[in-house]
Amino acid sequence: MQVSDTVAIVTGGASGIGRAVAEALLARGARVLIADLAPSVHEVAASIGASAWEGDCSAVAGLEDLVAKAETELGEVDFFFANAGIVGPPGLGEDESAWDTVLDINLRQHVRAAKIMVPKWQARGGGYFVSTASAAGLLTQIGQLSYSVTKHAVVGFAEWLNITYGDAGIHCSVLCPQGVNTPLLNGGAHADSSNDRSANKAVTKAGRVLEPAEVAEVVLAAIEEETFLILPHPEVLDMYRMKGSDYDRWLRGMRRYQKKLDEGTI
Repeated sequence: MQVSDTVAIVTGGASGIGRAVAEALLARGARVLIADLAPSVHEVAASIGASAWEGDCSAVAGLEDLVAKAETELGEVDFFFANAGIVGPPGLGEDESAWDTVLDINLRQHVRAAKIMVPKWQARGGGYFVSTASAAGLLTQIGQLSYSVTKHAVVGFAEWLNITYGDAGIHCSVLCPQGVNTPLLNGGAHADSSNDRSANKAVTKAGRVLEPAEVAEVVLAAIEEETFLILPHPEVLDMYRMKGSDYDRWLRGMRRYQKKLDEGTI
């Protein structure tokens, strides 16, 4: 699948992985619309040569407007990168509205976007959906329940989309990075909570923290080969296999790892 002379939408495109993917697409000759809730999306788009859309890409009305803008300004959409994501509430999450927010952004954005794009791609005979999940979607994220749950769900969504529509020319890949140097790694609404400190440490101690541009290159290479599971950190596959081979052993190991993080011994 070549990206030259195609049209792509990238949500969460004002920073981090989204911006880097947009830049990599542009470098390969694609026309790109970046979407973000942050007003800085306009400045970023102007600086990299993309179009911009500011708004809530998790809402149905927002997504409809986003796709309509892309079609009007750039042409029929070939790629949809559902990349926008948030950390979510710490622990079990006392506030139900916070759960609704993380579910909308981290999961329902993907489903709602697919509801718009899949019929269009069926009529055209092809398209490509790329979901940003996380290594937490294959493993789990210490200290972050809502993040882990929604990223697991995104992997399940992407699997279903690939199985259901793959033979009809509608491709789907899922991106599952570990640590990436983005605002999400060090931020979040509850970055000072003990849960989030443990989550951050768990990621940064587990392996090398990549730059967004490194991740983007892996993403584009995987798309060109139509690879489903995109792993910028190859070691995640070994961890995933270990988890599947002996679940109880893996859980015990994760509990030991969490205890060491809490004690500050690693």
